[in-house]
Amino acid sequence: MANLTPELERARVKILKVAESYGLDCFETIFELVTYDQMNQFAAYGGFPVRYPHWRFGMEYEQLSKSYEYGLSKIYEMVVNTDPCYAYLMEGNRLVDQKLVMAHVYGHCDFFKNNQWFAPTNRKMMDAMANHATRIRRYMDRYGIDVVEDFIDKVLSLENLIDRYSPYIKKKTEKERREEEAREKGISLLKVNRDYMDEYINPPEFVEYQKQKLEEESRKKAKIPAQPERDVLGFLMHFAPLKNWQQDVISIIRDEAYYFAPQGMTKIMNEGWASYWHSKIMTEHILTDSEIIDFADAHSGTMAMSPNGFNPYKVGIELFRDIEERWNKGQFGKEWNECDDIREKANWDKKLGLGREKIFEVRRNYNDVTFIDEFLTEDFCVRNKMFVYKFNKRTGRYEVDTRDFKLIKKQLLFQLTNFGQPIIQVEDANFENRGELLLTHLYEGVEMQPDYMKETLKNVQYIWARPVNLATVQDGQAKLFRYDGREMQEYNLQDQVKTPEEAAQEG
Repeated sequence: MANLTPELERARVKILKVAESYGLDCFETIFELVTYDQMNQFAAYGGFPVRYPHWRFGMEYEQLSKSYEYGLSKIYEMVVNTDPCYAYLMEGNRLVDQKLVMAHVYGHCDFFKNNQWFAPTNRKMMDAMANHATRIRRYMDRYGIDVVEDFIDKVLSLENLIDRYSPYIKKKTEKERREEEAREKGISLLKVNRDYMDEYINPPEFVEYQKQKLEEESRKKAKIPAQPERDVLGFLMHFAPLKNWQQDVISIIRDEAYYFAPQGMTKIMNEGWASYWHSKIMTEHILTDSEIIDFADAHSGTMAMSPNGFNPYKVGIELFRDIEERWNKGQFGKEWNECDDIREKANWDKKLGLGREKIFEVRRNYNDVTFIDEFLTEDFCVRNKMFVYKFNKRTGRYEVDTRDFKLIKKQLLFQLTNFGQPIIQVEDANFENRGELLLTHLYEGVEMQPDYMKETLKNVQYIWARPVNLATVQDGQAKLFRYDGREMQEYNLQDQVKTPEEAAQEG
């Protein structure tokens, strides 16, 4: 491994051997010893040594450096989802801290490799990031730093307007696409049982000719997009009047947004899984007697609950432990759920021993939303003091707002769905037949922040180069906001909008 001391290398080999004995399956993992300044640089770049030049990375670096220098925070570990995985250890940390980090990293690497939500990610992103940096520097040399950076600023404000689930949708083959288009257009294709005969019996020229005839008749009525499109950034990239370099910049930022999306979708699980394994490996195999206190101090610091009562490391590790215990004891299924005897449930132990197998299955198939939805129980919330907190301005402290389990779970799931951000989709690229763009906000009871909404709308309009409209809800009213490049206009669409819950109650 790169530049590790002999002592660290011996520890790494031992930790990896233990991890593999438990069934962890990792990409090759390359550890690098770096200074705190290098660690802050890589952290500012999202874990990568090279990114495209932009002021936001400098701002991130400055914040991290100041936070470290003032003793407010310290980065212990950083690992990158690539093949091979790259992980960084900070020079000067105690040996026990380095061991903990290596055990934690192997948990992350196993998760990156085996969790299905990471399957579509580019494992060669280290090279891709460097390539992105080269291309953007070339554009800055050609068109000017200010011009390119100003465009990047606008695109970055839209980087969350992607369809995070689109990489998991099975793409149709060319043959399937032709057959589906033919059915939609009313084109009759001859039935072919042998694939290799298809292009002879239904030649592409014949199909294309019929398609063109029908498309010419309906072109004026065609709607773009045919269905609402959640990948707003991708839609702008393909349909906005952009120069080639601008289109390429959007593609770069969009590719990187899709690369980082699974990390946001699995934050609780990923950190919980890594914490579960670093705790087990360290306490049962690696720690010496003299290191126990230092390890306990570092581990407890990571697991401490935040002022708002939520820590993804703590929730993740405890939920994996809870699942393991429940499946070991058989505390699941129809018989368990239908048991009303509190004493019987308290002593329930079928000695099935299925816990380890179950947590590996969960690690493979779930993301944070499905993880919390399926495995977060009321008993778990009570034992781990998971409540909904709110900030009291009078006392200056977070205070418990509710202990109601259903409300706790509902709020947590809402925060995890789309990262708690509004879901925006492209509804019509030729709104009212004027070439204007219509976006719609999928209103789920929480309104958008007006300032952010309006600034984002301005940036979409800059890229679309024509007026942009957004249908949303403000102050309980359905409204349409329109920005034409000069002024923001606001229109009421109807008298009152009800949340889905209110509508269901009335129904």
